[in-house]
Amino acid sequence: MPYYVPELITGAFNTAGIVAREFETVTAQQGQDGFNLLNEILTDKTVEEDMIPYYLKYTFNAVQGQETYFIPNLINLDTLTFFIQSVRYQMTPLPRREYFGTPRANNVQSLPYNWHLERQFGGANLYLYFLPDTNFPMEAWGQFRLQSVTINQDLSLTLDPFYINYLKYALADRICAYYNYSVPPGVTQLMNKYEGMISKQSAQLDMRCAKVSTLGHHQNFSFAQVNIGKGWSPS
Repeated sequence: MPYYVPELITGAFNTAGIVAREFETVTAQQGQDGFNLLNEILTDKTVEEDMIPYYLKYTFNAVQGQETYFIPNLINLDTLTFFIQSVRYQMTPLPRREYFGTPRANNVQSLPYNWHLERQFGGANLYLYFLPDTNFPMEAWGQFRLQSVTINQDLSLTLDPFYINYLKYALADRICAYYNYSVPPGVTQLMNKYEGMISKQSAQLDMRCAKVSTLGHHQNFSFAQVNIGKGWSPS
């Protein structure tokens, strides 16, 4: 069933108690304010990763000898793999300090088994090591920023009903702040309920146990180091 942006804006003003449902209509200025505030909320989700419940697949080709790749609108990367013919190979993420601050042999071209992601304006930079020794097909799964809406957009084509409901209450809360109105308790209660459900779904805790040895850290050799022989480990 179609659900257009003006319907959400009207519902938010009604929910906030600023426009009476049966006795008033949203004015043109209120509609414009609601439209702008709705897009502000969607923009804010760029830094609220746990409030984006959608993961998308992004495919591209790694270029021989190239380390850095810009991925538009990417917020967070969950998995990254590369393919050799029909075989998929796992890659391991490294934190910033380990990727940029530890000793390594630069400009080594082999299988790219490590990656690191850095947020940038408009997206993110993805870094690969080793540098690819050929043009590997790559497959990434991650969270991408929610796009701004247009005034006549049908939200049901891109968002689930539960997320549309959340946006209605979030917009009602934002409208109250914008117009300096007190937020109705029911709005806050339902908005917090939706935020809790969405956050729990989008950012589940990793409860797996990891063993830590007191005898030192042992680093396994990768397939690239053992079978290709072009990389080395300073430790």
